[in-house]
Amino acid sequence: MASDLNFVEFIVEQLEGVGGVSYRKMFGEYAVYCKGKVVALICDNQLFVKPTKAGRSFIGEVVEAAPYPGAKPSFLIEGQFEDREWISQLVCLTEKELPLPKPKAKKK
Repeated sequence: MASDLNFVEFIVEQLEGVGGVSYRKMFGEYAVYCKGKVVALICDNQLFVKPTKAGRSFIGEVVEAAPYPGAKPSFLIEGQFEDREWISQLVCLTEKELPLPKPKAKKK
């Protein structure tokens, strides 16, 4: 089941105070970017935040799940995304800890 665009837009709106947040459709689901880094995935109308030490510490009791079959586990964020301040802080902590994406190789 693909995610509903309204749900994706709601999540991104919750993060509007963070700055530099966008989304992109990928393989029927969505990647959420913050300052050019993929910080979360939205699959089947569920929010999965990339795991980091800072995020784990911030969340406390973490629920981990794979966003799709064969994927590495991520932090499954169930109801907390309703709290704009909480989810914004989690995304900021996550973005700071993630490396910048590797530059794409130039096409020949």
